[in-house]
Amino acid sequence: MRDATKIIRSTLTRSAPGEPLHSGPVFAAPYHTPGDPTGTPYTYARSHNPTWTSLEKAIGQMESGEGYRASALVFASGMAACSAVFGAVLRPGDVVVLPSNAYYTARVLMQEYFTKMGVVLRMAPTAGNAQVELLEGARLLWLESPSNPGMEICDIAMLSEAAHRAGALVAVDNTTPTPLGQLPLALGADFSVASDTKAMTGHSDLLLGHVAVRDLELRAQIDQWRTLTGAALGPMEAWLALRSIATLPLRLERSCENAQRIAEFLTTRNEIVSVLYPGLPNHPGHDIAKKQMRYFGPVLSFILRDKSAAETFLANSKLLTDATSFGGVTTTAERRARWGGDVIAEGFIRMSAGCEAVEDLIEDIAQALDAVR
Repeated sequence: MRDATKIIRSTLTRSAPGEPLHSGPVFAAPYHTPGDPTGTPYTYARSHNPTWTSLEKAIGQMESGEGYRASALVFASGMAACSAVFGAVLRPGDVVVLPSNAYYTARVLMQEYFTKMGVVLRMAPTAGNAQVELLEGARLLWLESPSNPGMEICDIAMLSEAAHRAGALVAVDNTTPTPLGQLPLALGADFSVASDTKAMTGHSDLLLGHVAVRDLELRAQIDQWRTLTGAALGPMEAWLALRSIATLPLRLERSCENAQRIAEFLTTRNEIVSVLYPGLPNHPGHDIAKKQMRYFGPVLSFILRDKSAAETFLANSKLLTDATSFGGVTTTAERRARWGGDVIAEGFIRMSAGCEAVEDLIEDIAQALDAVR
């Protein structure tokens, strides 16, 4: 089956006369557990829930590729998923290699907590596969491609191979493309990590994340971390996520097409200093992105001359929702430098293309740029 068919069919229950097509959320803390609990599939909700199971099967199928079957574990947020990989893998004295432009909160977590517990941090930019020079003696290589918000690309397959030669595990933050747009495990990574708050569920109303692996021993380590720390997803959120994932093929195709059209349009405007989108042929990482991505993603960034120009642009737009996060059906944009933490220009705009008619979006962007001019 093609990806769209597999994803949509994965959310259905088994065919049985009189049964609903989709399972509902299971609300329970304890479960009936007579006698020996090892033979009971569900005992206590911090460890497992039937609604999680359905969601994890659907995500695991998406993360699977030719020659391997992936297993997924869901978490209360994307950062809970990141924390699980860091916490399960790293011990005092271990070396972790992180992109210097990785997702800001992941960097803060590593710098403010794990390094203070004795983990050694090395950082290099995503562009140019710079982390390859820092792998000697490393325990974990963390990648993010495309990077957020700079849209830099690295060669996941090459870096994974180099990391494994050096004895390191590899984790990829795959939030921007989703597993439908890019399969890190197929490219050699050991962990595929994502905030499913974003494009995976796509309606800007859920907070959740996941970790996917091929190796069952690594899965057991991540599972134990989730159980011990209580980073548990609620059943209602899991059920809503499962319902949302069925529309991912439609949403992602439309939003990525819109992002490409918007990026191409922006290159024609004199008000724009530069456009950052891996789908553009002149993007420095375009050839690598084309090789390892099935969709270039809904997120694009561009730079206006200064803070004032960026704020004028956003104030004059009628269809761009000024909000953080990305990957929803509604097109959003923000002046990213307002948060601090990233080395970017004051006029840097991060935009997430939604599913509206792209002609309307481009007309609106054009008139907002006219106001800047």
